[in-house]
Amino acid sequence: MAKMISPWMAIWLLSMVASSYAQSATNVRATYHLYNPQQNNWDLYAVSAFCSTWDGDKPLEWRSKYGWTAFCGPSGPTGQEACGKCLRVTNTGTGDQVTVRIVDQCSNDGLDLDVNVFNQIDTDKKGYQQGHLIVNYEFVDCGD
Repeated sequence: MAKMISPWMAIWLLSMVASSYAQSATNVRATYHLYNPQQNNWDLYAVSAFCSTWDGDKPLEWRSKYGWTAFCGPSGPTGQEACGKCLRVTNTGTGDQVTVRIVDQCSNDGLDLDVNVFNQIDTDKKGYQQGHLIVNYEFVDCGD
């Protein structure tokens, strides 16, 4: 005989699934990488991005919609599962924000933002002086 779950148990299960998708992290180190997608025609193959295996043939509109980042943060999916997902990244020092697309993986336990994206949120230039920013990130819907 099948066992029925209570409405409260169903709500709890749904909230657990939802929270697994709403991943974020605070006070994460973000360095910069010279992807320069504008100069490389937004070509993931040209920059040897890890995600090019799965996303290299996506339309130009998809590849150029957001700035790029490598992702190795403390919270969120890893490897192929992270490819193509979007993050809202906030510079904790200035509050400046940008949305980026994950195109690569890294090993610094944070983010490796394209230098153009890094400069976009490094409005006080302290990140450039230090060689990194401290950021918060959260996974967001890319809208595509």
